[in-house]
Amino acid sequence: MGQTTGGYGPAELISQLCNTDVDRPLPVWQNGTISTCLNQLLFGSLFHAVIAVICACYISVPRLSHIASSLPIGWGFRSASAFLLALLFVADLVLVFELQAPDIYLDVLADGCGVLAWLVHFGALLSFQRSIYRRTRGPAALPLLVVLSIPNLAFTLAVYIQEHVYFDILKPLRVVRLALTVTRAVLVLVYLLSYTFPCYRTQRDVFSCNAEDVTPLIVSEEDESVTVAEDGCSWLSRLLYLWLNPLLRRGKRGELERPSDVFLLPHRLRTKAVVIRFQQCWQKCLEKSKGSERSAKWDRHLRGNLQDNSWSDALPEEASEGWGQQEVRLFQVLHKAFGLRYYLLGVLKLVASMLSFAGPLLLSALVGFMEKEGAPVSQGMWCTVGLFASTFVAAVVRNIFVYEVSKVALEARAAVISVIYSKTLKVSASALARFNMGEVVNFMSTDTDRLVNFFNSFHEVWSLPFQFVLALYLLYLQVGVAFLGGVGVALLLVPLNKILASRILENNKRMLVHKDGRVKLMTEILFGIRVLKYYSWEEHFSQRIAEARKQELHHLKMLKYLDAVCVYTWAALPVVVSILTFVTYVLLGNSLTAAKVFSTLALVGMLILPLNAFPWVLNGTLEAKVSLDRIQRFLTLQDQDLSVYYSQASPEDPPSVVQMDQASFSWKQSEDPHSVSVSDGKEEDGSSPRSFYLHSLNLSIKRGSLVVVVGKVGCGKSSLLAAITGELDRCGGDVYVEGREQGFGLAVQEPWIQHATVRDNILFGREFDSTFYQAVIDACALADDLNVLPDGDQTEVGENGVTLSGGQKSRLALARAVYMEKEIYLLDDPLAAVDADVAHHLMEKCILGFLKNKTTIVCTHRVEFVNKADVVVLMDNGKIVRTGTPNEVLSLVKSVPKDSKNNSNAKEKDGLGGKEEVTNEPEPEGELNRFGEEQKQMGQLSLAVYRSYWRAVGGVMAVSVLLSLLLMQASKNVSDWWLSHWISHMKDNVTQLVSLSAGPLLTLNIIPAEKPLFHVPDRGSETSGNLSSELKFYMTVYGSLAAANTLFTAARAFLFAYGGICAATVVHKRVLSSVLKATMTFFDTTPLGRILNRFSSDIYIVDDSLPFVLNIFLANVFGLLGMLVVMSYGLPWVLLPLVPLGVLYYQTQCFHRHSSRELKRLCSLTLSPVYSHFSETLTGLSTVRASGHTARFEEENERRLEQNQRCLFNTNAAMQWLDIRLQMIGVTVVTGISVIAVIQHQMKSIDPGLVGLSLSYALSITSLLSGLICGFAQTEMQLVSVERTEEYSTNIPQEPQQANTEVSDLWPEHGRVQFVGAVLAYRPGLPNALDGVSLDILPGEKVGIVGRTGSGKSSLFLALFRMVELYQGQILVDEVDISSVGLNHLRSKLAIIPQDPFLFSSSVRENLDPHGRHPDYRLLEALKQCHLGDVVQRIGGLDSEVGERGKSLSVGQRQLLCLARALLTEANILCIDEATASVDQKTDLLLQKTIREKFQHKTVLTIAHRLNTIMDSDRVLVMHAGKVVEFDSPGALCQKEDSVFLKLVRGGDE
Repeated sequence: MGQTTGGYGPAELISQLCNTDVDRPLPVWQNGTISTCLNQLLFGSLFHAVIAVICACYISVPRLSHIASSLPIGWGFRSASAFLLALLFVADLVLVFELQAPDIYLDVLADGCGVLAWLVHFGALLSFQRSIYRRTRGPAALPLLVVLSIPNLAFTLAVYIQEHVYFDILKPLRVVRLALTVTRAVLVLVYLLSYTFPCYRTQRDVFSCNAEDVTPLIVSEEDESVTVAEDGCSWLSRLLYLWLNPLLRRGKRGELERPSDVFLLPHRLRTKAVVIRFQQCWQKCLEKSKGSERSAKWDRHLRGNLQDNSWSDALPEEASEGWGQQEVRLFQVLHKAFGLRYYLLGVLKLVASMLSFAGPLLLSALVGFMEKEGAPVSQGMWCTVGLFASTFVAAVVRNIFVYEVSKVALEARAAVISVIYSKTLKVSASALARFNMGEVVNFMSTDTDRLVNFFNSFHEVWSLPFQFVLALYLLYLQVGVAFLGGVGVALLLVPLNKILASRILENNKRMLVHKDGRVKLMTEILFGIRVLKYYSWEEHFSQRIAEARKQELHHLKMLKYLDAVCVYTWAALPVVVSILTFVTYVLLGNSLTAAKVFSTLALVGMLILPLNAFPWVLNGTLEAKVSLDRIQRFLTLQDQDLSVYYSQASPEDPPSVVQMDQASFSWKQSEDPHSVSVSDGKEEDGSSPRSFYLHSLNLSIKRGSLVVVVGKVGCGKSSLLAAITGELDRCGGDVYVEGREQGFGLAVQEPWIQHATVRDNILFGREFDSTFYQAVIDACALADDLNVLPDGDQTEVGENGVTLSGGQKSRLALARAVYMEKEIYLLDDPLAAVDADVAHHLMEKCILGFLKNKTTIVCTHRVEFVNKADVVVLMDNGKIVRTGTPNEVLSLVKSVPKDSKNNSNAKEKDGLGGKEEVTNEPEPEGELNRFGEEQKQMGQLSLAVYRSYWRAVGGVMAVSVLLSLLLMQASKNVSDWWLSHWISHMKDNVTQLVSLSAGPLLTLNIIPAEKPLFHVPDRGSETSGNLSSELKFYMTVYGSLAAANTLFTAARAFLFAYGGICAATVVHKRVLSSVLKATMTFFDTTPLGRILNRFSSDIYIVDDSLPFVLNIFLANVFGLLGMLVVMSYGLPWVLLPLVPLGVLYYQTQCFHRHSSRELKRLCSLTLSPVYSHFSETLTGLSTVRASGHTARFEEENERRLEQNQRCLFNTNAAMQWLDIRLQMIGVTVVTGISVIAVIQHQMKSIDPGLVGLSLSYALSITSLLSGLICGFAQTEMQLVSVERTEEYSTNIPQEPQQANTEVSDLWPEHGRVQFVGAVLAYRPGLPNALDGVSLDILPGEKVGIVGRTGSGKSSLFLALFRMVELYQGQILVDEVDISSVGLNHLRSKLAIIPQDPFLFSSSVRENLDPHGRHPDYRLLEALKQCHLGDVVQRIGGLDSEVGERGKSLSVGQRQLLCLARALLTEANILCIDEATASVDQKTDLLLQKTIREKFQHKTVLTIAHRLNTIMDSDRVLVMHAGKVVEFDSPGALCQKEDSVFLKLVRGGDE
């Protein structure tokens, strides 16, 4: 075989591969037939590679969730044939190694491709058998692909028949090869003949299509206009994502405004299908671990559900027990559900990794060809073809891999979120109490995200080390042992990287702890913003937030500087490694050639990537492990087991509906001593959650009776109701509840209202029956309220009913319970927040009227209604003290004044709908309505956003960053150019050394065994010995340039880190200051989640993600500019194809960017409802479970998740759509440069050094181009957070901060209050809440304020505290117009006890006196006066924690704590807004006495809660429709026959 010594290229490669002559490496015709070389390369390897790639596209075909019918016989034949064909190729491969023929490597290549093709084809066939193609013959492309393999088979047989050696029995291995080839032909024939088999086995099967498709025959939900993504597309459409074009066009036109505008998910990825599949796998794993025989029951239930399309039914208990019990590990189920498909994708990853190395090697061959004058043009063309083929195939394979992995990750996400939600609905309240609400929501958000990110990083875990080892080996082949010099430094950096990574992780953890603390504090501030403003505590809490933020920023700073060290080391590493490698190589006496230098540079780049990425990949994997363990811990919590909780035996007394015998209950799990905390919404559980029990309860409730439970604050009334619904842990005794499966009508004490319309809240998932609905509205006294609300019962109430008053919320919750039509009703204090009239109405029309034949248990402090009950239960300290008739029990309760009445509703401002959120969104789906404001940011980001971030970073700092980036890139490019100049110079001077550089591809050694394994370079005598001064000069300049580059790199890294921290500090400070100064109207009309998002995710992005993404983006911009300059300098002709490609690139990215941006916005938009629904479910868990609505809530979660998954899937697909096109542009550039280089070489006008430089840059153009677009899109997306924070910094309504009048510190000395023609409306267009109010309250006067719902009582206080500014008129305090006094000064001089008793989750001391102005004895004295002294001592004194929003105390106790706050203020004017609504009668009387004594000489305004509390007032103010109706002493008003006040008093008496 001929061989030249002048160089090495594709001709030599092919001649060695095929064992042919180097002058004619690829003969087409030999011995009267196609040559073996052409047959194996083209018809064998290439055709089989095509089969493999196309079949790989089909592997992801959507699968059916459940298979009912049998499989047509043709599929069996095809699968068996494909599998056997793969085995035959493996057998042939073994024979090839045994025979050791001269063209062994050609056969290895062809057989290897054959094995791969048929295995992937076999995988595709298996996928089809579980897809909609199952009942058909499959896609038409399948037989065509098989036909592709026939020419190779035919030519191989022809060759074997011509060579008689294959019939020689003395050479058995040859005979076996012939036999294997004949068998292959037979199997291919069988495969093709199987298409003649019929598709259906029996007539019955013809009709069973729908059963396996799991879709109803008539599909109602899918809109005809909405396309299903990907399903039913051709392979070309899948490969190039052509199916996505219509969506992108709509995005370009700006028509992607709502989640419903995007494509539906492919059937396989639908949330319902994924969840069913996952449940099946869970069940299998459970049965495997239990060895249980229940699979048959499960299967029957499942099939029944699928075939009647009614998955909404709850799972049977025996089936659903499996969710989250100890025996099943989540990892095990994920592995079973998604493992096989996911691992198979690793094959694609392997192929892509291998192909990425072809670039540097072919580049080396091409530069070698350039250096050799007179080399045949075919050699250059073969290199060009090779470069094109390798980059093209690698691009396609990589794209398919990323897309398929993203689909698996999406499925896993749906499964995990559904599993967590499902578990939450089933877990026992005491077990759930171990986690606070934030933690549980974190499982669904942060932990799930980390787990899903693992899918992207797992294949990197094994492929990165593989790439590293391969790169090392190829480097060794290029420069021999010289590579150790550079790699030694790189490896030394790995332990440094490890130390940095661990420090980064540690700082990250600490930063997140401080961030969580800050966000938790911010959450509380937003929840208690009204209290904060009333008490003028903004400054104090602003400082607390600032302290937490300072700690957070300290760790962020450390984090960013450590990051900068990392960035610096890795950015400087390629330069250092290549310098050391080349210097070592030259010092060893070798001579550098262009081919060697540029293939080495490319390989060093490929070496650095795995080293750089590996720690982060490992880190991501470890994070996923931690999150998996956290979720696992949650899933193994104890479930509610109602069959064990309730006694199954009927009571001896048949009419009993509820019976307890010596029953004891606890809030904490009896078997788990570590569980500390209380489940949500249990207000009356006594002061210490750790110690509260219900002891030895004996209770029997007859069907249809009305039972009233009474007792002082914290005696356990609410806990008794929780014990009946199964929310507690039973520690002993028996509980029996008849018909518990039907659920209860439950109205808890703190009403749980969903973020939906009033009607949806009442219907709660039931059908709308207008007659019944209207009757419920009337019975619950909601008719007047609905008339006042802007849209009647279609008015949307905010989160947790924020737009309704306290009384409206409690009546709405009552209406929901009544509309459920249950047999047993449990009503917890439904009369607390309503006035006498309404309370009387509710009692008569609802409890005694509507529910008269139902069993009703009511807890209340309103003793005046107790005599209407059949049975009264008196509780004290967790025990039932007495059960009997009202007369028997009432004598034990403190006697009540005859006129004790409740006369107030609540915050009328809300009753007027003043805070109603109005949106213009026409979307009927309730949860999207509130996004009107969120979605208004359409189209491109405005320049103002970029400007504001520039200002936040600081102008000088921003310019410095850009300058350092420019210098860094310039120094890198100049050092590369210097290297090529050095090589060209050496080539001119030392032409004789060219012969020393043997062809670099020879070193790959795809050659027969007799050749030397590695190429060992000769040492030319010219280069041995001391280095010439010229060499020293070149090396010094090169070294200096490299050093300058590392300096600029360091400057850029640290300047960027510092700039990012400056911006983070400024942005947070501005948004916090702005939000705390916002008006109350803003908080009332904006969901808290939306504001909180600004302080959590948006600030986190500005802190961390934005600088990171921006850094990469700017590096890409400068990198691309540098590359274009170098390429144009090295090969000016390259500008010709670059211009049209540049235009194409710009068009593509413009086309994609609009849709990408809107899709990402839709992703964020649809994610909020998933989380908000989850937190809403957690808050109202007791109501959802008691009413038996868990299945409906699971469906709702599934629906919201489906919407978010749709947007995510479309976003991922759009990214891959762009990626494949950019990859193709990159392939074109590489091929174009190669072609131009070959042409210029023929014209003898080429510098190999510059060609090598251009090509080594061009090889990375694809990653740079896609990096640039992704970087820009990402940066734009992250800048949306700046836009959102900027909006809250500048565009929200602010309270006036200026003070026009300076008043003394003693003001108001007297406490006189005058309203002069005061008019107040909450928002323009709404009716006036105060309509020309004029009144004069004298110093030290006690005034009671009464009036019906919506009369404007609370609005007086809001106007006085300037929570809402007057529209006209004025309010004077001690003759000073309050609108001219500074807000802080005004509010700090007034005291208020608000209706909602809000506490911050800190100590008792912090809640009473956050500024620390009073000594301990004063605090304890105030608590004692409010009858809280004993309670506080019992829970651990002033420094004991009150729990999340005061959970450790009952509602009544929280109200008392708020009263203690007011006692501590030295204000001369006190406002009391229904301060004792949840307090029992006895405590209320004592409190009134305390208030009278303590505020004897001060002005007190009281919105009446019980009329007896204001009967001793100096004067009573009666309000109606925002006007003053009466204002006189109670005695005088009671004398007037037509007095409204008298009617109110009598109304209560009725």
